[in-house]
Amino acid sequence: MQPQPRPRATRTRALLGAAATLALAAALAGCGSGGSSAGDAKAALGGHAGGASGSATPSAAQSSTQPPKPSRILMPTGPAADLRKARDTAAGPILMTTVTGAKSGVSGKVWVWLPPQYNDPKYAKHGFPVLTLYAGGQSAGYNTWTDNQLPIEEINAQMAAEGKAHPFIMIMPVQNLDSSEAKALECSDIPGQPKMGTWMSQDIPDFVRANFRTVKGRDGWAVMGASTGAFCSAKLALQHPDVFKAAVPIDGYWNPDSPLWKGHDQERLANSPDVLVGEGKADVRMLATAGGANAYETKLVKNWVAKAKAPLTVEYYEQPGGKHLTADFKKMIPTTLEWLTKNTAGPESDG
Repeated sequence: MQPQPRPRATRTRALLGAAATLALAAALAGCGSGGSSAGDAKAALGGHAGGASGSATPSAAQSSTQPPKPSRILMPTGPAADLRKARDTAAGPILMTTVTGAKSGVSGKVWVWLPPQYNDPKYAKHGFPVLTLYAGGQSAGYNTWTDNQLPIEEINAQMAAEGKAHPFIMIMPVQNLDSSEAKALECSDIPGQPKMGTWMSQDIPDFVRANFRTVKGRDGWAVMGASTGAFCSAKLALQHPDVFKAAVPIDGYWNPDSPLWKGHDQERLANSPDVLVGEGKADVRMLATAGGANAYETKLVKNWVAKAKAPLTVEYYEQPGGKHLTADFKKMIPTTLEWLTKNTAGPESDG
């Protein structure tokens, strides 16, 4: 909404007696479009409550307008994707489409869940935060955040209804194009291979902005994943702090080890969270977790957290008795959603 012009006021100084001065002040106070007040009368007399002396030199005050406030949301830019229902949940349907990236050339499946608030008329002019979720394993043709193993959609809907979490748009892409671990792309642009890193960091956000109302800027964008997905979420956030504000790597590892890196060690290190965490280049907030029942994992994660350099901040959380199992990742969902809510922007509107 454009701001209304400020009221114009005519200021006059005249050599008048006290009675004439008060009459003139009353008349001038009623001239502005903003109504009259004692302050208006005082301003009309050059700041004096009583009479004024000097020659009559009327002048018009300069009008000015405030520039429009920057929008806090982005409306969908299009073109609209062909989103089809993949399955129903107690918190609404999970949709699926195939995204072919204009920047990467990669084509892969992406699942989407919209919180109930997204289609609520009360939120029709709101942009929503975005949480991209990465799975464990190869995640070629599937994403475990879309099924009952990790029912984050139902948990988020319940927590948002209770005011404990933001209602997030959830984006769940595949991470590989082949189920063989020998062809793991590690969410990276490995030389000579499909540009999966570009697809994830640029094409997927472009797809989201094209189709959904989102929070403007990076403050409403986060990534989270478990195991292999933890590697991806940490790496992508560290490489692209202009896109992502926060990340939650759950029980992760930090060194790229795909056979496809052979002969490309320099590029491998440039995509290593173990290197990126200590470079001090990413203004990103992270929560790194480890299962308390796994001594090797807790040591691995703690050592990685200790390498973090500002402006990066990494908090450590150890799940009591936690193991490297999907069942324990599920138990982590409320904790991670609470943390993400504290470290990202919620739904925004310009109203």
